[in-house]
Amino acid sequence: MDGTKRANIEIGATVKVVQKQDQRTGKLTEGVVAKILTNSPTHPHGIKVMLADGTVGRVKE
Repeated sequence: MDGTKRANIEIGATVKVVQKQDQRTGKLTEGVVAKILTNSPTHPHGIKVMLADGTVGRVKE
């Protein structure tokens, strides 16, 4: 899945995101999408989402 396109991401989907503090290491956090925070149709670094547990990050997988 391409995390840079908003159309590919649905609420309830399981995704892997990189959080702001993990951008240097590239550590991924897995969770379920609760809310899509990016309004634009694409973003080069990934669409920003909020997971069900409140984690915010950009979708990588």
